[in-house]
Amino acid sequence: MEQKQPQLHRGLEERHISLMSLGAAIGVGLFLGSASAIEMAGPAILLGYAVSGAIMFFIMRALGEMAVEHPVAGSFSRYAYQYLGPLAGYLTGWNYWFLWVVTCIAEITAVGIYMQFWFPDTPRWAWALAALVLMTFINFLAVKAYGEFEFWFALIKIVTIVAMIIIGLGMILFGIGNGGVATGIHNLWGHGGFFPHGISGVLMSLQMVMFAYLGIEMIGVTAGEVKNPQKSLTKAINSVFWRILIFYVGALFVIMSIYPWNEIGEKGSPFVLTFEKIGIHAAAGIINFVVLTAALSSCNSGIFSTSRMLFNLAEQQEAPSAFGRLTKRGIPGAALIATALVMLVGVYLNYVSEKVFQWVTSIATFGAIWTWAVILLSQLKFRKQLSAEQAQRLTFKLPLYPYSSYVSLAFLIGVAALMAYFPDTRIALIIGPAWLLLLTAVYFAKGMHRRQHGQAEEKQAG
Repeated sequence: MEQKQPQLHRGLEERHISLMSLGAAIGVGLFLGSASAIEMAGPAILLGYAVSGAIMFFIMRALGEMAVEHPVAGSFSRYAYQYLGPLAGYLTGWNYWFLWVVTCIAEITAVGIYMQFWFPDTPRWAWALAALVLMTFINFLAVKAYGEFEFWFALIKIVTIVAMIIIGLGMILFGIGNGGVATGIHNLWGHGGFFPHGISGVLMSLQMVMFAYLGIEMIGVTAGEVKNPQKSLTKAINSVFWRILIFYVGALFVIMSIYPWNEIGEKGSPFVLTFEKIGIHAAAGIINFVVLTAALSSCNSGIFSTSRMLFNLAEQQEAPSAFGRLTKRGIPGAALIATALVMLVGVYLNYVSEKVFQWVTSIATFGAIWTWAVILLSQLKFRKQLSAEQAQRLTFKLPLYPYSSYVSLAFLIGVAALMAYFPDTRIALIIGPAWLLLLTAVYFAKGMHRRQHGQAEEKQAG
């Protein structure tokens, strides 16, 4: 007698997925990347984060509209398959898998760098390997245990940022840590104006800003393992926008009010500077610990989402069937191991040459833009297939539809065009499409298009 196949467990609580998406988005992009974004745009970077945050809210609401109606593992890959066709689903799934593999390689390598702060004589690769093994082990535990780890990882980052905002506001308003002299906010316009590099500076920074938001869409990937999808996804998506604005815009507002924006990059991490200003001399060690947990948290989320995406691709017969098998605890074990092994190759490549590593990570932003555009296109098609009555019955609608969908798509196309325009980011527009072309070639070479066509005909006959 055939045994019943184990299924993905709905073990994630509302608090887990809410902090998971926030944890994935608040990573080294904020703690370390913010300095280079400030350098490009000056105080006007606040506008970049605010406008991009609004666009991300629309993208998340578009995803939420579909996820609440059809909560499945793999989420936007499955929606792309369903509404845009098999090839779009295949490309989106594999692209997202690769995007997070690349991002995780970045994070575990960062772990090696951060650990050298305390253990300068140890090799970087040893810490990177230890981080990979630890995160893979955590992902092999029950999904609820994974959610707990991620909850606490994310909480450490959030508490640090909130503490910095509160301390900073105390300095701005009451002069706490500054001899009782309130700093005020004149630094926002006192060094070359609010737009020291003009609008072009803000445009140049948008690629960095959008990269920082990578990971918010992970709420959709968790949809297949959430206990109460309608309640949990609705609340998590609605709250993420405001939290991101507080943590990104709020934190950077405080930092640039206290310090002249043109000094931030030269004197180290803006977070370390703020804590040192009020007399916390262990600030460098504290922030190093927080950034370490930020890297582990992002890697933890990345391994989770990539294994689920690989599982989903196997279910759709677009990846080896072994990746579709689950452990007794409902974990896609083979998909997890395969992902970890690929990351191991990445760590080795980074060990051999840091240039290889830097080139590969440039794909991440392009991959994110592709994913977000596919979410919007899938939602537009999803809506067009509904009758007026069905659309009326939707419980979680995208605000300002369809205008919000089209404006968001135009914004993403604009960011991609800017990446092509500026030499520093142009490489992403070469490597990204080349990866998609390679995937397309494999799709047709393996005859997947014929199989999908046959399945569609069978459905019609049925």
